[in-house]
Order: sequence, then C-alpha cells, then structure tokens
Amino acid sequence: QVQLVESGGGLVQPGGSLRLSCAASGFTFSSYVMSWSRQAPGKARELVARISIGGGQTNVADSVKGRFTISRDNAKNTVALQMNSLKPEDTAVYSCGAGRTWFNTDYRGQGTQVTVSL
Repeated sequence: QVQLVESGGGLVQPGGSLRLSCAASGFTFSSYVMSWSRQAPGKARELVARISIGGGQTNVADSVKGRFTISRDNAKNTVALQMNSLKPEDTAVYSCGAGRTWFNTDYRGQGTQVTVSL
C-alpha cells in the first residue's frame, strides 16, 4: 500500500535549520509531483513547497521563500525539505504529499512535528 513516512522534525531555536525527509513506497514515485505542506494548531493547512516529477521545477510559498528548499531523489524515492532561518511561526506539523498533477494531492503522510522556540 502507499506509504509516505516523514522524518527529521524536532525542536530548534529561532534562526536554526532542519532538514525533513520523506520516504515513499507503494506507488510509482517518479510519476508523481511531490509536495510539503504544514498545519499549525487551529490554522488551515498551508502548501509550503512543490517539486515537479523530474525535479526541474519547484514552487515555494511566499512565507518561506528564500529560506526553504525542496528536492527529490527519484532513485531513492525520497523528497526532502531543507529549512533555514527558522522562525517561531514555522512551528507546525509538516507532511509530505504526492499528486498525479501539479494541483492535486492524492496521498499524504502522517507528518512530523517542527517546533521553533527558545
């Protein structure tokens, strides 16, 4: 069955960095657009970043532009999110997603908690 398993979350101080990773299985990874989204308590889910099938096209939300970078490795069926210059408002559960089109999310993982605090 489809599995998306995130890792790499944790507690980090403001200004710090984290690298999230997502391991995918159960579907043809190289045929899916991959994404990262986040959801903070009491807030709507926010799409953070997307990456095309081949990795040549990416899109990141304005709220994280210049700080977050998405990448993928089709040989290893993984997608990563490098997060730099973290702010307290980045605190959320981060989930990876897979979609057959740029605008769809057909599968989503359980997520990993990221907390930015002193």
